[in-house]
Amino acid sequence: MFTSEMRHRLFYHVRHHDNPFISPQLRGKAAGTVKTLSLANKDSNVSSSVEALVSPTPPSYEEATAGTSAAYDDVEMLTEFSWDDRNIRRVFIRKVYAILMIQLLVTLAIVAIFTFCEPVKNYIQSNPGWYWASYAVFFVTYLTLSCCAAPRRQFPWNLILLAIFTLSLSYMTGMLSSFYNTKSVVMCLGITAAVCLLVTVFSFQTKFDVTSCQGVLFVFCMVMFVSGVVLALVLPYQYVPWLDATYAALGAILFTMFLAFDTQLLMGNKRYTMSPEEYVFAALNIYLDIIYIFSFFLQIFGSKRD
Repeated sequence: MFTSEMRHRLFYHVRHHDNPFISPQLRGKAAGTVKTLSLANKDSNVSSSVEALVSPTPPSYEEATAGTSAAYDDVEMLTEFSWDDRNIRRVFIRKVYAILMIQLLVTLAIVAIFTFCEPVKNYIQSNPGWYWASYAVFFVTYLTLSCCAAPRRQFPWNLILLAIFTLSLSYMTGMLSSFYNTKSVVMCLGITAAVCLLVTVFSFQTKFDVTSCQGVLFVFCMVMFVSGVVLALVLPYQYVPWLDATYAALGAILFTMFLAFDTQLLMGNKRYTMSPEEYVFAALNIYLDIIYIFSFFLQIFGSKRD
């Protein structure tokens, strides 16, 4: 391969064609060589420019789920990254719903034991301290999984914290169900399952982007929070049945909307999506929506035990 110095010398000898020691045939060959080298340099420049303009290929599943992935920002859970690879999204959705089904089965088993087994029901009702202890565990694990990205994404601590969170919330739900009639609990379980199934199918099939309505959900959530504080101060002095039922109905509507919102975050084809690294957080959100929907339905349709 010609170096830069050799090329300059060759240019010099070709341009000074009056040199008597260079024959016309050699001068012609040198000129052709110089022309070929110039064309090669132009082709290499063009190819390098084309390579610079070509967009990088989408990350593979291993790169997307790795902790040092460049495609997903570790700071933000919600991203506007478009998932070109459908396999990443399908694996992510399957993982989330597999974890969710295990959570719901555990909760269903605990609710059934606390509702149908009389000795267990009498024990938990006579010892309310366990309820407040489970509430404290629920609150701590929920804050940890929601606010701390490191334990939420680090295996196996994320699954351990999620299991503790599920058991604590299942105990609270089971104790709440033990104060209601058995038929009311079964009916509310059926209504919750039907509503959640319809909302999930709607979220996957509709073209309406629920993830763009974050402001509406935030305002609705703040209204419910203030109303809950007021009811907590008013109802102990005088119980108003229609006011309690209205609050429960609005709460069921709110968390049904949250269920649609969290479901569309999994899909990847809306304005906002959730990173595949956040499968634990996604399962936690959907599970919490379903439990709250069941609790509000139990408050609306359930009848207390005598």
